[in-house]
Amino acid sequence: MSNKKLIIAHIGNGKSTNRYHAPFLLNRPEKFKIKSIYQRNLNKKNSWAKILGVEYTDDLEKILRDDEIDIVIVNTPSETHYSIARKVLEAGKHCVIEKPFATNVADAAELFRLAKEKGVTVQCYQNRRFDSDFLTAQKVIESGKLGKVFEVCMHYDYYRAEIPESVTNYNPANAFLLTHGCHTVDQVISYFGKPNEVRSDVRQLLGKGRLNDYFDLDFFYDNLKVTVQSSYFRAKIRPSFEVYGTRGAFIKAEQDRQEADLKKFYLPAGHADFGIDLPEHYGTIFYYDNEKNYHEEKVKSERGDYARFYDALYETIINGAPQLVTEEQTMAQMQILENAGKDLA
Repeated sequence: MSNKKLIIAHIGNGKSTNRYHAPFLLNRPEKFKIKSIYQRNLNKKNSWAKILGVEYTDDLEKILRDDEIDIVIVNTPSETHYSIARKVLEAGKHCVIEKPFATNVADAAELFRLAKEKGVTVQCYQNRRFDSDFLTAQKVIESGKLGKVFEVCMHYDYYRAEIPESVTNYNPANAFLLTHGCHTVDQVISYFGKPNEVRSDVRQLLGKGRLNDYFDLDFFYDNLKVTVQSSYFRAKIRPSFEVYGTRGAFIKAEQDRQEADLKKFYLPAGHADFGIDLPEHYGTIFYYDNEKNYHEEKVKSERGDYARFYDALYETIINGAPQLVTEEQTMAQMQILENAGKDLA
């Protein structure tokens, strides 16, 4: 069984499939094979080049009835995740759902219940656990150089004013809190665990009835506060990570570079330097050592690799390893996001 190749089908043939999933699966040919990609309208012009050897179909039932397919990956608009994932699970296939996992807690819980009933796995694609900046911040925290860490600030910013300005009605499935909070809130929960308390400041900067375009979430643990802040209106991007301890601080200005490379079609296959930080992207640690001597040092970035999500999935399905993204973590994230967004309208 350890040499088995898992057969993959994608639902959706857009940016998510072609930029954030397929390049990493294709870079693991010994473990995965993409057999099929579903596109609702095959006659629609698509900017993504077809993948050699993959069957493109507009027949969803053909994928669901295909006994050869082990895993179906749902890469459709967020409001359709629940209905499509439900069909996948009812067909008895393992399911990976692009972020956000669902649009509400009740739907998320039902998908986990159904997966258990059918004896298959369902997970959210939390690839951002393998962002270089996040992994580097962990390395610094665990080095002990900062002393006791009491505050972590995480920022996921843009200046894309045209996006909220173009949206004239509020749709909770497309709220910035849900579609972007699902990245950073998962990072918090996966590393620090479930918080004791969460406080939130979630806004529609252009007014009620418009797109949610700003959020500020504070997670409280024993003697630790973790803050996640994001906005579409940041002309000057804040540092990706700030970590403060009793003996020092770590500042990482630059975000993980995998997405930047993917946007340029500089793909992991054939590029040994894919997603790797250059020295000018490294973060800086400032700290006092045990002799009270001050240090200011660049920290070489850890290597990010979104394919590690799929490595873990392979181990779960083939060798029975625990799921990387657990039901408890996903449900905690969904509850936090639902609570924070309850006053949006």
